[in-house]
Amino acid sequence: MANSRRENNFKNVNNDEYKAVTDGLKKIYNQKIKSLETTYNFEGFHSPPLTDSDIEAKPIVLLMGQYSIGKTTFIKYLLEREYPGSHIGVEPTTDRFVAVMNGVEDKCIPGNAAAVDAKLPFQGLNKFGQAFLTRFQVSQLPSPILENMSIIDSPGILAGDKQRLDRGYDFTSVIEWFAERADLILLFFDSHKLDISNEFKLAITSLRGHEEKVRVLLNKADMVEGQQLMRVYGALMWSLGKVIQTPEVMRVYLGSFWSEKPSNVFEDCRVLLDAEQKDMLKSLSELPHNATIRKVNEIVKRARIAKVHAYIIGHLKKEMPMWGKTSKQNELIAKLDQEFVKIQHKYRLAPGDFPNLERFKAGLSVYKFDKFNNLKSQLVEKADDALSNDLPKLMAKIPQGNRVLSPTERNPFDMTLSISKNSNRLDLPPSYWDFSAINKQEAIAKFNALRPNNGKVNGDSVKPVLIDTGLEKAVLAKVWKLADWDEDGYMDIDQFSVALHLCKAVMSGGELPDELPPTLKPSSKL
Repeated sequence: MANSRRENNFKNVNNDEYKAVTDGLKKIYNQKIKSLETTYNFEGFHSPPLTDSDIEAKPIVLLMGQYSIGKTTFIKYLLEREYPGSHIGVEPTTDRFVAVMNGVEDKCIPGNAAAVDAKLPFQGLNKFGQAFLTRFQVSQLPSPILENMSIIDSPGILAGDKQRLDRGYDFTSVIEWFAERADLILLFFDSHKLDISNEFKLAITSLRGHEEKVRVLLNKADMVEGQQLMRVYGALMWSLGKVIQTPEVMRVYLGSFWSEKPSNVFEDCRVLLDAEQKDMLKSLSELPHNATIRKVNEIVKRARIAKVHAYIIGHLKKEMPMWGKTSKQNELIAKLDQEFVKIQHKYRLAPGDFPNLERFKAGLSVYKFDKFNNLKSQLVEKADDALSNDLPKLMAKIPQGNRVLSPTERNPFDMTLSISKNSNRLDLPPSYWDFSAINKQEAIAKFNALRPNNGKVNGDSVKPVLIDTGLEKAVLAKVWKLADWDEDGYMDIDQFSVALHLCKAVMSGGELPDELPPTLKPSSKL
């Protein structure tokens, strides 16, 4: 039963809505942005043109951690089976990068074949050469969860320098490549192994610029008792703080994703661990929505950079004389910072859209400026139209809000239970059943602590708060039914305030009405 609920977290995604946005994004990029990139050598300074496979790619989850930390077991837990070519053991078992993807049948695709397959988003890996491609594979299998995401299982990291030297390729650069394309990056730690080796530190450092994607999983958390777990958590935060220097506190999940639970686990924090694992699965289920927004944002960012790049290349071409081209080119490169300022003022461009000066100089050194294309205003106008019209309209089409719940999910309490009779019932004054009698300020703090999404919280989040009142579950089921007056399975702050107010009514000796009095709704909701 638990497994089917896990899959249901991912089956409720409306892929058709996201596919429509993706199709629109491909059309905009191919018709209005790609030509700007190819005309002005964008690939030589930034990155190759995007393929349809790049844009269509499902959300990517990158798993990173030291050896025997539970990455492969975590994938098995999600998929409820092993993926083709996987192996779980106490020794370092994954010596390669594995892309676990959805497919009609179990199949392993070697790295060289995967990197030339136009249907897969891995063509950019060719630049890492044979030493890497022989240590990369795609594992495909049919899975409801993989219909909504792809998972990258990375090699386990050992301490010291030996493994980095033995890999034969630049591990950190490969991590950077996957991190740029990932929608979620999970750093795995073991409750008994919190040390961050040199190579792991380098890999984590390479994630700078992608901090918003990074989450941490303290795995095997039930292998220590509760008090020790608090110490381990504190030590982990301290270690991470030295490596990842961000002003925001990083989200750390606690969990124990076992393929077979050992007999010596501690159960004193089971409720907490179950809640943490549920939060993690929820974050994974939200990936399609978040990834679609990220793709649009990335195309917007790319279009802005490509536009500035075109102005730079066009300007350098225009500055070239008929004679003395070499000396003029060297002069322009030497004073490139001044040329950037001229371009910025002439076209009213944002300084933040300009490239890194030294890297751009290095890129220019392999070109002859007189061979560059002249600035074509129609190409820039197409990109401008995409930025000001097409992409904002596409963003508006992305599904917003919380997913639609099934009827059985809309009330977190069992509605079949009966309410015990209250022999000491009190009649509360009519004023109690008016919205103005509700202490909304008191409810706001509790509501915000539940981390509302688009101003709403679901039943699973509210349930512990209502249970803490000590009321019977049958009473709480009725409280929920009355307060969730739009019957969508979620509560906004007004509905949450009403729910707490109804609980207080019962706790004060009153009885719940059969229907919610209209006066208990705010005037804006009538």
